[in-house]
Amino acid sequence: MMTFLIFLTSRMPVRRCGGLALLLASVLLAPVASADGTLLVIANLGADQKITLSREQVRNLFMGIPVGESLTPVVLTADNKARAGFNTRVIGMAEARIQSYWAQMKFTGRKTPPAEFRSEAELIEFVQKTPGSIGYVSASTKLPDNLQVVYEDAR
Repeated sequence: MMTFLIFLTSRMPVRRCGGLALLLASVLLAPVASADGTLLVIANLGADQKITLSREQVRNLFMGIPVGESLTPVVLTADNKARAGFNTRVIGMAEARIQSYWAQMKFTGRKTPPAEFRSEAELIEFVQKTPGSIGYVSASTKLPDNLQVVYEDAR
């Protein structure tokens, strides 16, 4: 039987046993965004502006922290696989933790969460029509010519 450790916020290890728990954890922590798992962060910047963002800049931007560019992030709804991949691979947080963060930011009046869209097609349509907006999609999604890929996560 396999054994692994789970660390709580107090940094004290709690021992759990069982291969089933490990299998379940690996399934839940392996989201699929596209056939090859690649995610694209896209933006409507205008024809004369070209930028490339780092993973850290994308993370900060989608968590409401300015990165020196005037961009407004938009996201997919929580039930979307591309969002799950984006949250774990780019943001580095689970959905519940991100929801908690935004609830706290809204409650204290410091920040508002990004607008949500039910599908990649709706998100792309909004980004295409809204200069300065930025969002993410799976790499298999067909993009209009006026949108620029500013970050690619190909894990």
